Amino acid sequence: MSPLRILILAFLFYLLFRLLTGGKKKVKKTGNSGPPSHDVLVEDPICKVCVPMKQAVVLKEDGKTIYFCSPECREKFIAIKGD
Repeated sequence: MSPLRILILAFLFYLLFRLLTGGKKKVKKTGNSGPPSHDVLVEDPICKVCVPMKQAVVLKEDGKTIYFCSPECREKFIAIKGD
């Protein structure tokens, strides 16, 4: 048997092996089974703009958390509530 035939057969066996095993890569599990890493959008009650929760300006009032797009909208909300 010539060396070329041996190489071709070895390559074919390799391809067959990859096809049978699905060619799957091992995936590392991080152990993080929490919520997805994307940020949740919240709506500003004053201007109705949606902003990521991590970037929102927060006001905690009466046990509730209210999210705003900017400090100006938060101040408008406080002024309206005070009237």
